[in-house]
Amino acid sequence: MKTILKTTTKTSACVVAAVVAVSAAQGADNYPTRPIRIVAPTSPGGANDVLARMLGIRMTQHWGQQVVVDVRPGAGGIVGSEIVARAAPDGYTLLIVANGYALNPFLITKLPYDTMKDFERVTLFASAPLVLVVHPTVAAQTVPQLIALARAKPNSLNYASSGLGSGGWLSMELLRSMSKIEMTHVPYKGAGQSNAAIVAGEVHMLVSALPVSMQFIKAGRLRGLGVTSAKRAAVMPQIPTIAEALPGYEVLNVFGMLAPGRTPPALVNALAQEVKRITALPDVKGQLDAMGFDVENRGPAEFTVFIKAEMSKWQKVFAERGIKPE
Repeated sequence: MKTILKTTTKTSACVVAAVVAVSAAQGADNYPTRPIRIVAPTSPGGANDVLARMLGIRMTQHWGQQVVVDVRPGAGGIVGSEIVARAAPDGYTLLIVANGYALNPFLITKLPYDTMKDFERVTLFASAPLVLVVHPTVAAQTVPQLIALARAKPNSLNYASSGLGSGGWLSMELLRSMSKIEMTHVPYKGAGQSNAAIVAGEVHMLVSALPVSMQFIKAGRLRGLGVTSAKRAAVMPQIPTIAEALPGYEVLNVFGMLAPGRTPPALVNALAQEVKRITALPDVKGQLDAMGFDVENRGPAEFTVFIKAEMSKWQKVFAERGIKPE
């Protein structure tokens, strides 16, 4: 009797698994049948918002279903991320993330979600260098001059960020560590607010996504001192790298799409292929190039490997810097 029951249980499990697999495949074939929401967990005007809208427009055109971008800033991306972590795993609620996704576990004592288990990594589709900008009233034309100014008057200069875990905050922490300077941190609720603050002269400096700051640099409303990538950015080659002043310095802002955990693999792969299709379109590729983005197109497996490596890397950096979760 035990043997029969055991065999029956195994058979039932196989049947259920087969039904789930077929249903997922059929769901991917029919997907989407209703509007899709893409959550951008930053304030309006940030790179997440810009990229989400770029993808959303093309997804709407291709699939014939409305794609709505839902901007939900707050707590370094945690507010928007929690919305998606709690959403149904059906492909109709998605999330655009940057570096903070991999960093928040080491900065926040109790996250309202599990970074790996509560999300499916769809694709890491773009990267971009950040740029260190200062308000024109700051008496520094170069990174070395800025470092000298900060050393002469510790904590007299302040810098904005989109909050703990953001690429800008991370870049400034690395700059402060490598140059042995002290500055005052002024966090804002998202990239839109932090960029508005420096343009208005409320703060002295900011490390921001190059595509966002580029327009203000060209207009003379901000001064670009250095990009965070190892090589100069093709769209603004006149701006040196920070590494030219601090050898070994490098931080890249990466952008990916997530779906709620337990979203069927067939849907995850369908979404990954759609993003890959969109970023290969000549007009989209041209827009991304013009704004300083590089197309990545790392699928679910490669994206997951990348995130695990980033988490391991920055956990060690934070430990060395004495940065503890709050």
